[in-house]
Amino acid sequence: MLNWKKRMGEARERVDDSVDDVRSYFGGIWLSRALGSLLVIYLLACLVVGWYWSREPDLFPVQQNAQAAAERAGRQMVTGYTTVETLKTVAQTLLDKSGGYLSNDLAPPGLWLDNMPSWEYGVLVQVRDLSRALRKDFARSQSQSTEDPDLAKAEPRFNFDNKSWALPASESEYREGIRALDRFLARLADPKQPNAQFYSRADNLNNWLGDVATRLGSLSQRLSASVGRVRLNTDISPEAAAASGQVPAVSEEIVETPWLQIDNVFYEARGQAWALSHILRAIEVDFADVLAKKNATISVRQIIRELEAAQDPLWSPMVLNGSGYGILANHSLVMANYISRANAAVIDLRQLLEQG
Repeated sequence: MLNWKKRMGEARERVDDSVDDVRSYFGGIWLSRALGSLLVIYLLACLVVGWYWSREPDLFPVQQNAQAAAERAGRQMVTGYTTVETLKTVAQTLLDKSGGYLSNDLAPPGLWLDNMPSWEYGVLVQVRDLSRALRKDFARSQSQSTEDPDLAKAEPRFNFDNKSWALPASESEYREGIRALDRFLARLADPKQPNAQFYSRADNLNNWLGDVATRLGSLSQRLSASVGRVRLNTDISPEAAAASGQVPAVSEEIVETPWLQIDNVFYEARGQAWALSHILRAIEVDFADVLAKKNATISVRQIIRELEAAQDPLWSPMVLNGSGYGILANHSLVMANYISRANAAVIDLRQLLEQG
């Protein structure tokens, strides 16, 4: 009798253990499925948010934007106001677009995006160039004149590291640069404060256009290198060859953009083209008299047309890199075509400003 009861107790314990094992097994499966479902939902949400954040901002009307900003601030529209206000708006768009500033993000989905950070860097390059031109040329009557204190603060702010996350963050430095530009605008539009000036002269404009031509020329070469090209290289410098009386040896080298950098170069070019098209529209307003005297207004408009054509929507889900005459398109070569034509028009414009 005792043995029978003991056996029954052991059987019940084995059944209970089996039930516990089954429950723990199915509980583990349900927990795994729940965690897997949450992970899938999170990745899908990141995908949708990343797509939304990767949308490039639309073009905005430069002259209307400057007039509206002046009315809101109760300021007068003076020479140079449109250019400086456009620079402010371009920099603000960099920070306040969909998703904000992404270049220094440390968490998904911003961490996984590279096209929009490349676009942001392209815009930032043009912001830096124009802020330097304002400090160095546009706001100074001559080389021996004193630089504007607010512009002297704005330029280094925009040249701050574009990937700094904290202490300080890139956004805080760029916003401080925008505030310095706004202080300059307030003094520029106030007739009671004649210490802020904007000189719309042909030589000032020509100096800045020299930087623009350099940027566009470099972009054109980098975009063209998407398919690889052969470039001649000399092993001996012309000076050394002249000294030794030898003919420099000519060799060939292949210049090709790394595969993972092709889309980055493409979107950096789109960012520069986007910013530069707005700046040139502002230049057309503030330098209207100079351009008219040099018969250069049409040249500026042609540059703007080429840059805005480079902003056409990209219908492909990725930047294609087909060969020059292959079946697939090569988006980098198409972009290089627009950039090269804009660069050629900038060179012609500089000649008109010097000789026209």
